[in-house]
Amino acid sequence: MLVYLRLFKESFSFAINALRNNKLRTFLSLLGITIGIFSIIAVLAAVDSLDRSIKDQLSGLDKNTMYLTKYSFGPSEVPRWQRDNFPQVEYNDFEFIERNITDIDAMAYVIFGGSENLKYEGTTVSGVTVTPVSNGIYDIENFKVEKGRFYTEAESNSGSNVIVLGSATAVNLFDNLNPVGKTIRAYGRKLTVIGVLKKVGSGLGDSPDERAYVPANFVRRFKNGGANGLPGAVIIKPQKNIDFEAFESVLKQKYRAYRGLKADEPDNFFVNKLSGLTDFVDGIIGFMNGAGWVISTFSLLVGGFGIANIMFVSVRERTNLIGIQKSLGAKNKFILFQFLFEAVILSVLGGLIGIVLVWFVSLAATAMVDDFEFILSFYNIFIGFSLSTVIGLISGVIPAFSASRLDPVEAIRTGM
Repeated sequence: MLVYLRLFKESFSFAINALRNNKLRTFLSLLGITIGIFSIIAVLAAVDSLDRSIKDQLSGLDKNTMYLTKYSFGPSEVPRWQRDNFPQVEYNDFEFIERNITDIDAMAYVIFGGSENLKYEGTTVSGVTVTPVSNGIYDIENFKVEKGRFYTEAESNSGSNVIVLGSATAVNLFDNLNPVGKTIRAYGRKLTVIGVLKKVGSGLGDSPDERAYVPANFVRRFKNGGANGLPGAVIIKPQKNIDFEAFESVLKQKYRAYRGLKADEPDNFFVNKLSGLTDFVDGIIGFMNGAGWVISTFSLLVGGFGIANIMFVSVRERTNLIGIQKSLGAKNKFILFQFLFEAVILSVLGGLIGIVLVWFVSLAATAMVDDFEFILSFYNIFIGFSLSTVIGLISGVIPAFSASRLDPVEAIRTGM
């Protein structure tokens, strides 16, 4: 055991001295593997951070929440032309479901509106996503009100001229003023601000912080909500501890009857579940991870080939020294470990530098991007360290083996 420890120690010392004596070559080799490890870890960390941010935003929602609409939130086998001819989901559909479907915890009717300009005195905020939706959305999305209140069922049903602002929208429009009770203009009409939502941060799509909410019936007064009008959806949050598949089956059956569909006719609507959306997001994240691995692997290959090339050059330069060492009694294992350690040290050091660079980039990205935390996990660090070690072993084993098999007499003669 002591003999092997001494062998490892001496081989390691020879490898370190070789790297010190060839600083430029060492730097160029480090650069290649550093770029490769940096690419892989940066991509993995970015995708993990995005995945965690999206999951955090969806965590407050019930995964069994359903969106009844003419649109599919994911890939569909229904042809595009057929989907385009589906009728819109209107407020009458919302009222029918409210009357005829049981086991519903909360539901809301939403109109997929566009952006609007909000005006208060001399201040205008352009491109604000104003969502016309009934008051049930408050319980579905678990909104928290920071100032004022959300509109009531009575205000929602009557279509009152009221509006609730996201935190960022309130700041952009009113700065440090309290918005509650102020009158603003949207849709060319006056609305009273009755509440401001608590800040939640960025997420999938537009953040609630940058939105505003008005009663759907307010918009239905002057916007066409028919077959050719604004698209709508019924959002349904079923009660907990029920058979969700049976609930969905009953919902589809009764809604098909309401729409007058025959038994042999296909559905002309979609019931989208948030669980399906999360699966779809997982698929996208998995694809991004895979694409990142493929792209970054090319960088790693370049770094690995660079180390292998440098090791072959190093073997050729030190052929004479190898011959002298072997003539003085150095074993093949000593020569093998000497060059193998040199390759592994290069690769591991380059990998560690790459990981440190990713860490600095993650700190800078977190500081520059609002409400987004760039996370460098221990798993990603372990992946980077392991990959750099494996690349060093693979890149150095053939040059090291060829060096250990040199004949001492021929090595001395070749090096002269």
